Amino acid sequence: MMMVRSATTAVAAILLMVSAARAGDPVGAYKVEGRNPDKSSYSGTATVEKTGETYKVTWDIGGAVYVGTGIGDKNFLAVSYKSAGQAGLALYGEEGENWAGVWTYHNSRKVGAEKWTRQ
Repeated sequence: MMMVRSATTAVAAILLMVSAARAGDPVGAYKVEGRNPDKSSYSGTATVEKTGETYKVTWDIGGAVYVGTGIGDKNFLAVSYKSAGQAGLALYGEEGENWAGVWTYHNSRKVGAEKWTRQ
């Protein structure tokens, strides 16, 4: 009986650690819903991969692919990105398993908004 209780406790502890790590980790695949600076909307996907101390973020928005490098922790993710000569910056905050934030193009005076929903 004691062995079963110890095994159950160990499994529960492992599951808790895995779920806690995932909740604060942006790595994964997301559905993207966003608003451009001109207030038009868009949708697509984003994938976040761990690359050492940084993250690689790849968006596919209407067939246009944007690739960025991010830094952050369990609370935020800052990403610089580029696509077809257009550079920009995005900043996301963690919302449970999802992320939401704002972004802008290089030299812009307006921002867009974006929400990532984990898939």
